[in-house]
Amino acid sequence: MSQGFFLTGTDTEIGKTHSAVALIRHWQAQGQRVLAMKPVASGCEILPDGSWLNDDVARLVAASGQQDLDLMNPYRFLPPVSPHIAAREAGVEISLARIVSHYRQLAAQADTVLVEAAGGWLAPLADGVYMEDMARALQLPVILVVGMRLGCINHALLTVRAIEASGLTLAGWVANRVVPQQLAYADNLATLKAAIAAPLLLELPYEDSTAQSA
Repeated sequence: MSQGFFLTGTDTEIGKTHSAVALIRHWQAQGQRVLAMKPVASGCEILPDGSWLNDDVARLVAASGQQDLDLMNPYRFLPPVSPHIAAREAGVEISLARIVSHYRQLAAQADTVLVEAAGGWLAPLADGVYMEDMARALQLPVILVVGMRLGCINHALLTVRAIEASGLTLAGWVANRVVPQQLAYADNLATLKAAIAAPLLLELPYEDSTAQSA
């Protein structure tokens, strides 16, 4: 029976995709068949054949080897703006039922499916609909990516409380260094480990912005 996880972050641009790739490779090293899903992606480039491809999706494809982009990324938008704005401008209504259907098709083919959200936990998908609602529709345990920088403790603990208030399980978290030199990094990490009951799954070193995304 397959397992799934919903990957969210303390903010945008804190390395969710970078962390997703690391998790995929970690599970692959354990012999698992891992598939990824990025249900909603804003900010695409137009390929020579006229199709649109989001950079985060391309990174997930490279890690997982998936071929069916429409299954893993049912909603993609050209402008790099919040999904609810991009969807409204495109005249598209994001359907949680469609996302759940695509997830179930992927889950039938894999040991583990990692679903990467866009933005943070309360990034909107439509008026009154948030990433939290997607996670609840999928009913998946959550993995939180913490961008390790000044202010990360507050952002992480607020997000942890919001996840717990949703009734979902926080399966673990990733400490991703998004700045080359964070003052008192070890102390910040120790504070988070003491305050978050869920396990620290990965601690990722700093890589420049060209190696990280989302």
